Amino acid sequence: MTATLLAPPDEIIRLSGISWKTYETLLEELSDRRLRLTYNRGNLEIMAPSPEHELNKRVLGRFIETIAEELEVSIYPLGSTTFKQPELSGAEPDECFYIRNIAAVQGKKRLNMEADPAPDLVLEVDITSSSQNRLQVYADLGVAEVWIYNGESLVIQQLQNSSYIAVQTSQFFGNLSIPDLTSWLQRSTTMDYLALVKAFRGWVRSQMGVSDK
Repeated sequence: MTATLLAPPDEIIRLSGISWKTYETLLEELSDRRLRLTYNRGNLEIMAPSPEHELNKRVLGRFIETIAEELEVSIYPLGSTTFKQPELSGAEPDECFYIRNIAAVQGKKRLNMEADPAPDLVLEVDITSSSQNRLQVYADLGVAEVWIYNGESLVIQQLQNSSYIAVQTSQFFGNLSIPDLTSWLQRSTTMDYLALVKAFRGWVRSQMGVSDK
């Protein structure tokens, strides 16, 4: 087993040669701590999210909820639920939503990825780490779409033939302007949170042709 520490050293630890049993043991033992674990074919990443990461995660998740509300798209949010393909891979997204497959999971207290569908949409914030390792996990699970924000740009990745392809628009929310959405995310450090959400809602209505309610 080898370990690689990335700067800042107290935020990310990467390990290789980790067994599936060890991964599941760590999930159980660290369940009450603010850590994210990603397992992919013997490689394990443990991350302690920074305040910057958590703010962007929260704002992007709220933006998705606002867009869905205004466009009257049903969503079922499951946050950072752990999703696993036994003996192969597992991850905890920053945020995730069921959209097409709500009926298959709504109300369930536990999900089994051998029988239940994966989330339709996953959000990842790449402030101090890369989502490349997690993309393989999400492809294994069959996640249809992943949004990745690195603090400067937002990229939409859609699953096609078992791999992800960068696209310009979301399959769930019509002709969403990615550059404009990025600019709204970047305002999160300078605007009051609720004022930002309110202003963003107004932008969604104007862009999508949704009248005031």
